[in-house]
Amino acid sequence: MLDNKPLTTEEMREASEFFFESFEIIQSKMPENSTPEDTLRVMEYVAKLATKQRSDREREKLRVSFGFSKKSDSE
Repeated sequence: MLDNKPLTTEEMREASEFFFESFEIIQSKMPENSTPEDTLRVMEYVAKLATKQRSDREREKLRVSFGFSKKSDSE
């Protein structure tokens, strides 16, 4: 169920700190003369990639913890 309560200033502050830190990380790696829109577009792709990498890591942890790790070529 959606919560329709207004966001608090603390929630906005926390979200903006996360957003601008992420934005600055991406912007610092962008080519010269990139627009803020370019940076936002790249942020979307990076977020998707980071989500996939997190999922892959978690899946691998589960595989290892249940004994389903891949065998090496020497085995």
